[in-house]
Amino acid sequence: MAISMQNNAFKCSTEYLHSIPPGNGNGNGNVKKIDSKRLALALKKKFDCLYGPAWHCIVGTSFGSYVTHSSGCFLYFSIDKVHVLLFKTTVDPVDIQH
Repeated sequence: MAISMQNNAFKCSTEYLHSIPPGNGNGNGNVKKIDSKRLALALKKKFDCLYGPAWHCIVGTSFGSYVTHSSGCFLYFSIDKVHVLLFKTTVDPVDIQH
């Protein structure tokens, strides 16, 4: 993936992670509860908007994957203990027959 695209992914992820308030209702004020789905959605939307469809994003602390992606459109990285897999697939137009 191009460096500028990687930087956009890092920036979006870092901004999201820094925006999470400390505490998750369990009495420990220093723990941040990360909503993996929200981060995945934010990255997918940003990349769909900036670089066209069809981006896919998986976020979590532990997962396995095996994906097919478009050339130059794959990124896997970690911030703290949060792992992010971001990739694009091609979208073929649907031929609707009447």
